[in-house]
Amino acid sequence: MKQFSIRVNGSDHAVTVDPDTPLLFVLSDELELRGPKFGCGMAQCGACTVIVRNKIVRSCVMPVKAVGTAEVTTLEGLAPNPHPIQQAFIEEGAAQCGFCLSGVILTAKVVLDANPQASDREIRDALGGILCRCFAHTRMLRAIRKYADRRRS
Repeated sequence: MKQFSIRVNGSDHAVTVDPDTPLLFVLSDELELRGPKFGCGMAQCGACTVIVRNKIVRSCVMPVKAVGTAEVTTLEGLAPNPHPIQQAFIEEGAAQCGFCLSGVILTAKVVLDANPQASDREIRDALGGILCRCFAHTRMLRAIRKYADRRRS
């Protein structure tokens, strides 16, 4: 066991865990955050998605020791609350069960932060690694486009 100081959603936290503990378990078990979820445990479904160093990270396979001093942002950490992308999802009714929302919302945010002019195709390609079974894709894409359009205006 080792003590780590990690910065999550703007706050510093001290946790004592095995260095190889997946970041997801630190976020959910130690910090009691519910945005990132355990899905497949193999970085293939996107339910555990967080942002680290302005990049999308699958927290189920990232050991806590790899975080270092980087800021970790979860779905709960988007500010202001709700963040404009979350507001667009609310307005479009773009969520059903919510299991994939960390992956969808955080991925879309990172893509649009890097490229505010991202095409629908680029957004869909980025979201390709996130599994969603609710069939809310059309509403999700509409919400993401609404967010992107509002950012540009």
